[in-house]
Amino acid sequence: MAKEYPDDGQFSEKLRVPEALTFDDVLLRPRESRVEPDEADLTTNVSKNVELNVPVLSAAMDTVTESDLAIAMAREGGLGVLHRNTDTDEAVAEVQRVKRADELVIRREDVVTANPEQTIDEVDAMMERAGVSGAPVVNDDDEVLGIISGTDIRPYLEVGDEDTVEEAMTDEVITASEDLEARDALELMYEHKIERVPIVDAEDRLVGLVTMQGVLARREHEDAARDADGHLRVGAAVGPFEIERAEALDDAGVDVLFIDCAHAHNLNVIDSAREIKESVDADVVVGNIGTREAAEDVVDFADGVKVGIGPGSICTTRVVSGAGMPQITAVAEVADVAVQHDVPVIADGGIRYSGDAAKAFAAGADAVMLGSYFAGTDEAPGRVITMNGKKYKQYRGMGSVGAMQSGGGDRYLKEEPEDEEYVPEGVEAATPYKGSLASELHQMTGGIQSGMGYVGASTIPEMKSRSRLVRVSAAGQTEGHPHDVMITDEAPNYSPSE
Repeated sequence: MAKEYPDDGQFSEKLRVPEALTFDDVLLRPRESRVEPDEADLTTNVSKNVELNVPVLSAAMDTVTESDLAIAMAREGGLGVLHRNTDTDEAVAEVQRVKRADELVIRREDVVTANPEQTIDEVDAMMERAGVSGAPVVNDDDEVLGIISGTDIRPYLEVGDEDTVEEAMTDEVITASEDLEARDALELMYEHKIERVPIVDAEDRLVGLVTMQGVLARREHEDAARDADGHLRVGAAVGPFEIERAEALDDAGVDVLFIDCAHAHNLNVIDSAREIKESVDADVVVGNIGTREAAEDVVDFADGVKVGIGPGSICTTRVVSGAGMPQITAVAEVADVAVQHDVPVIADGGIRYSGDAAKAFAAGADAVMLGSYFAGTDEAPGRVITMNGKKYKQYRGMGSVGAMQSGGGDRYLKEEPEDEEYVPEGVEAATPYKGSLASELHQMTGGIQSGMGYVGASTIPEMKSRSRLVRVSAAGQTEGHPHDVMITDEAPNYSPSE
């Protein structure tokens, strides 16, 4: 006799599934506009208390963001998020390096100084090692006695290698107080034809140094992302249970802490994220999530949410685990909840072109996070390799075996295996070498502004509210790319291989 099964459709009901879309499935619907793209304002909040002039972040990946790239990102108005495949002391040093870059006043502990009793040869070697061309001369009480520079010790001057600094230094020193502003510093340097000004306290003790190079760097990057004290902004990733690391980075001055977890809608992760939020002053962004239910569980305490379950170019989460959410739908679902609580949304992953970023804003994102887009730049830490005469840079997912072996396994809530047989959710790859980050970011932001012009949105909030999306068929996707031609010269913002 055949076994009878209850006809309640308990399994077949699961096949009545909702539709989910990603970037290639949609386009922005052009609208009436008076917005000139170059005039579109890209200012946005990446978390409740941190505003950026450019709505772009670099991913917390060990082949993307270390301090060099974080500094470059902040100088251009965006935010670099330092990866966490380092020990806590190294991570703190990376944060401090970003914070001290472009400082108007170099702190006393970072100033290279000379002693009047040193020989010219000793000081020359010291300055060469430190990469500086001059140094204040101080006594044992840190009082400024003079300045020694390359012009004081050039061979054609009557100074020998064994002569003392006191004999060669310039003793008529122009100093300034700690409240010196950048404009005043520049005027002082031009007036006296000098390149560095020691900053002294009321007793003429050295407390810092202002250099011409530092002042000009500040003027060159007027739209940089800076905190209230004028330091470059920086973010850093921490593991979902790394409270002590989070506190150390907070003490170092990090602006935003990113809970770095592939599936943040895990109740243990959420509990730990709450603890981290309560123990630090920095803003805390929780991620990654991809559904409205996840957003509802974190928006009551998170300063921002990061969206992306498996959309990255080197991520294999969806094929390994069978789980994920196409990115446009994921962003829209999370944004529906987050906007009600004024919690910024960051779209993380899947963005190949600037138009994808524009679509992410239309779906409700406040900022976008990019990995492979920046992995090929000069400032990224990946090594350069040459294949078939073309340059590439190393790029790997944080779920790859190599990244997991470097300490990133708990991002995927996995313990280090005793037999070292990881179950990876990412691959190691190479991405074309691209040159400077500034040029890549220029192409990205210019494309976003073009999208804003088509929609008639002069700001990112307007982009979110005014934009309308239309579905695109497979034929429409083909039509949207160059077709029926052979490309002879690739554009800087489009490559058919992407």
